[in-house]
Amino acid sequence: MEKIVKPIKISRSNFSAYGDLISPDNINPMDINAGYAKQFDNLANVDTSKDGGKTIVSIFSALKRTFPMKIDMMEKHPLGSQAFIPMKETTFLTFVAPPGESPEISKIQSFIIPPKTGINYKPGIWHFPLISTEDTNFLVIDRKGDGNNLIIHNFEKEKIILKY
Repeated sequence: MEKIVKPIKISRSNFSAYGDLISPDNINPMDINAGYAKQFDNLANVDTSKDGGKTIVSIFSALKRTFPMKIDMMEKHPLGSQAFIPMKETTFLTFVAPPGESPEISKIQSFIIPPKTGINYKPGIWHFPLISTEDTNFLVIDRKGDGNNLIIHNFEKEKIILKY
């Protein structure tokens, strides 16, 4: 089986089955710090406490990917959410499939995440590891703790190509 996937522009509604779009767009902020800052609340549902997990903040130093790109595996984290927030203005991509025993090829989607935006995967969402369009750092909010929070599915017979 061969499948070519082309990413589409992300929005809160078209990504909602997979997680949260982390962006201040269309959010009414609160003035804080005597008016010197604005607070945009509740942008993502960080969910890391299952089986006694704790929330950690890391930096992933990502290398630029080249396209078209072969997708040879996907992973999921059943015990916690995972957020990726670029530390500079950049575009990046996500490659996802709904939760299940294994990724359903027919339901795979890819999204373009514009500058000043991050994403937060819900627990159990199949995804390909970070797809950066340039060498840059990402702030990552993730789960640490006991339990098997990383399941990998290797595509052995399928040929899946991400075209960007």
